[in-house]
Amino acid sequence: MVNVAARIADLAGREGWWSRVAYHEVGGKSWAHGEVHDTSARLATALSARGVHRGQRVVVALPDGAAWVCLFLAIARIGAVAVPVNPNSGAGEHDRLVRDCSPAFAVTAPELAHRFGVTPRSGIDALLDAARTAPPADARPVPDDAPLYIHYTSGTTGDPRGAVHRHGNLAPCHDAVGVRMLRITPDDVSFSLSKLYFAYGFGNSLVYPLHSGSSAVLLPGKPTPAAVAEAVRRHRVTVLHAVPSAYAGLVVDADAEAFRSVRVAVSAGERLTPHLGARARTLLGAPVLDELGSTEIGGACCANTLDRDVPGTIGFPLPGYELRIGREGGPDGEVGELWVRGPSIMTHYHGRPDETARVLVDGWLRTGDRAVRNPDGSYAHAGRADDIEMVGGIKVSPLEVEQVLGEHPEVREVGVAAVPDDSGATRLRAFVVTTTDEVDPALLEAQLLDLARRSLAPFKVPRSVTVVGALPRTPTGKLRRFVLRAGGGDG
Repeated sequence: MVNVAARIADLAGREGWWSRVAYHEVGGKSWAHGEVHDTSARLATALSARGVHRGQRVVVALPDGAAWVCLFLAIARIGAVAVPVNPNSGAGEHDRLVRDCSPAFAVTAPELAHRFGVTPRSGIDALLDAARTAPPADARPVPDDAPLYIHYTSGTTGDPRGAVHRHGNLAPCHDAVGVRMLRITPDDVSFSLSKLYFAYGFGNSLVYPLHSGSSAVLLPGKPTPAAVAEAVRRHRVTVLHAVPSAYAGLVVDADAEAFRSVRVAVSAGERLTPHLGARARTLLGAPVLDELGSTEIGGACCANTLDRDVPGTIGFPLPGYELRIGREGGPDGEVGELWVRGPSIMTHYHGRPDETARVLVDGWLRTGDRAVRNPDGSYAHAGRADDIEMVGGIKVSPLEVEQVLGEHPEVREVGVAAVPDDSGATRLRAFVVTTTDEVDPALLEAQLLDLARRSLAPFKVPRSVTVVGALPRTPTGKLRRFVLRAGGGDG
């Protein structure tokens, strides 16, 4: 019966981290670990005074900052349930999430308050002002299986679902990634381009720093290549976390000298192609470790590590996690759905018993990812189950086509999908984001189709190539392939 907020605060006290920097806010102040825990205890009192109590759901719709972390810990301290929400989502998505989780309270920016009109709400500044004179609240004892937060999936299929996680989920996530994969120490400085309100960023910027006594850089705005390079240079970042599309932007637009402090980088969210991985490693001068996790897992379950790195794969099962291909476990070399069992997997989807029963089977999570186990024990990602395209009655993996086209030096990003033509027949079409604006689209199309013909079977060669300004992605950086199937590009 130990509340996770108290557990982490006690850890910081025992290890002597109280005065060490926990957060560097870009354009703001630095916060010590002790300041974070003291502020969160006082915020818990301020929230309780506004009627928030154990078991209630509290929306957190704020940009990245130390106040976000303090608020999350305050909600945990009360025994309430945090619901991280992307403040940049549209009004329709905010409305859907509110209707889905029925929060009792919301903390958001004044300009967004009207979106949570059915819920008592407050701005973070008002809560922080109240916390300055409030006494610190004792942490409410809760069992490890008590709900702690609800993270919504990224919506690659257009329908976000709320994955419920427990107080006992955070420590195993840190042990697997922070300790075993990355060997984070109190001297490390992490920077996650994925935000706190996403599962990937939550682990990177909250779980690992608070459990290791290290610090993290928090950028409230958009992580443009220039902003990322400046933050890495200024704060001497040693551990960088990003998605493949962000690395694609960095290798085109960033200066390698800014990244000399980086000792290790992590890629997640989508498959990191060997070509892009090599370019990113050259830019950073450090290993770029591909990992696989999900909102439902709460962190990573499979990854390359500093001890074992096999580029082109998602590495090996992390300590505490079991992986298998299919329900019975397929043989090496067989592509199938990846099933995972481990200590941080969600308890259920909020309010969706049928979907919960579909993905949670006998203690295993059906991830929806397709993978293959290699003879050396590593796993290779083969896309999502809904990524398979049907062309003329033949199944085609778009990832194979994307990998070939992505090797062209003028291709920054590429997405491939089966798109109906005027006759209703589906044809493979490639949507390409180029590295510069000086590219001749017709010439590039000819070069890419020739490259595909030389490398792929005829039925895998796209019928056409369309140059677009951006690919349609979720806020976490995952490709919305269903938008491409409708012929959509330009994000």
